[in-house]
Amino acid sequence: MIAPPSGPSATGYGPFAHLTVPNSALYRRVMRTFLTAKERFAVHLRPDDVHAALPAAERPAELEAVVKALDSLVEWGNLRADPDTARVTAVEDFYRKRFIYQLTQAGEAAEKALSAYDEALGRRGALQAVALHDIVTQLRVLLVLTAEEHHDPAKTYLALDALSSRFAALADNARAFMGSLQRTIDLHDVEEEVFLAYKDRLIQYLERFIQDLITLGGRIAQLILELDGRIGPLLHTAAVREAADASPEEAEHAEREAYERWAGRWAGLTGWFISRDGRESQARLLRGRALGAISQLLAVVRALNERRSGRSDRSADFRALARWFAEAPDDDARHRLWRTAFGLYPARHLSIDGDTLAERAAHPVAAATSWSAAEPMRISPQLRRTGSYERRGKTRKVEDRTAALRHLAELAAKQSAETSAARARLATQGATRLSELGELDPLAFGLFLQLLGDALATWRPGMIRTTATSNDGSMEIQLTALRDGGVAEVRTPEGTFRGPDHHIEITDLTAGGIG
Repeated sequence: MIAPPSGPSATGYGPFAHLTVPNSALYRRVMRTFLTAKERFAVHLRPDDVHAALPAAERPAELEAVVKALDSLVEWGNLRADPDTARVTAVEDFYRKRFIYQLTQAGEAAEKALSAYDEALGRRGALQAVALHDIVTQLRVLLVLTAEEHHDPAKTYLALDALSSRFAALADNARAFMGSLQRTIDLHDVEEEVFLAYKDRLIQYLERFIQDLITLGGRIAQLILELDGRIGPLLHTAAVREAADASPEEAEHAEREAYERWAGRWAGLTGWFISRDGRESQARLLRGRALGAISQLLAVVRALNERRSGRSDRSADFRALARWFAEAPDDDARHRLWRTAFGLYPARHLSIDGDTLAERAAHPVAAATSWSAAEPMRISPQLRRTGSYERRGKTRKVEDRTAALRHLAELAAKQSAETSAARARLATQGATRLSELGELDPLAFGLFLQLLGDALATWRPGMIRTTATSNDGSMEIQLTALRDGGVAEVRTPEGTFRGPDHHIEITDLTAGGIG
């Protein structure tokens, strides 16, 4: 057996050394061959096995090249070499260099890390509308479990684990998708034909997800509010079950740490779907990003159409300018072109300090003196940053902001009361006609427009009824079309809002003390 060397290459990050040396592509292919063989339960490989397993288009012509690669990987600690005695038929064979190779633990770990790296770079992600349905289902399961007097540990743990897994997958995929979407927008000019063909399907995909996020996001927020005051015992039950598998030395803190993990996951889920304390929910931010992506895609399409029609844009201007620089007869012409194009002139508008002025008065400098030969002009650093000189003196006293904070707290309480009053004003006692809402104050009218917009966003041709929930889960609106039609008018102090009349039912979901 050939033991790996004890130098630096065998410790630390030695198994990654093959990435930065010549023939690194061959080393990567050889290591992937060993990983594939291990998946098929083949432990050892001979050099000719590795040579035969390499793709024909990338296989070295000589077996010796593979042998050298294997020996180098042994030195770096990726592989282990053992004497090959299975094919010995004569005494002379014992003196020949014959080895079989297998993955080391460090080599396998390095390849798995590289595979995860490659997968993360190529990952596009997806906006998972199905995950939203699954989250609704699991929240309803938890709501049923909270009604039970004794919580079954297995059912509780599995329900919370399924909810956590689906939520983590939704968040990770949404983040990866928005990143890949931005790269698609930024790199649209690489393959314009492919981009134009892809953008229609992408816009439809975004619109469908936004609709599901509006409909299901409000439903999820409502379920979270219903569970918020009763989820604690379920989290504790799951933590107890998880801590049962802890080792003896970790048993003392395992239950507390498990409960903190579950509480953190629930807080993350809550913050993703519910806006609180002046902070917008991640679902709302994602909805805004997705809507913004649609407008960005349409702007890119407009830019492409303008470019095709011959209209000038910034990239075309810079290409024309580069051509003019290349065609300029001499450096003087290029300097004139540079000044004309970019208007970069000396910053003569800056002032200098009094000491420098006095020094210049005592020792004048001719105007023809080169700047590199003249004495420097002392300019206050504060001048360039703020446009004014530094003022030296006593430091300013720490301002007492108690009154301002009290005012903000009173303002927040007042806004909360006004919002509650607006919800109470909009809540209807059963179904009513839109034209019978009466006059609304500006705050109630703004809340009404948000609810109406959420409902109309889910409306599709052929529908006669739809239901939507506000983003914070506090209001629900049911909108039903009328056969006789008609025009509804909603009066406000700023004017009259007119539109097709509908049956409308608005419910204040917080009125029952949920959460």
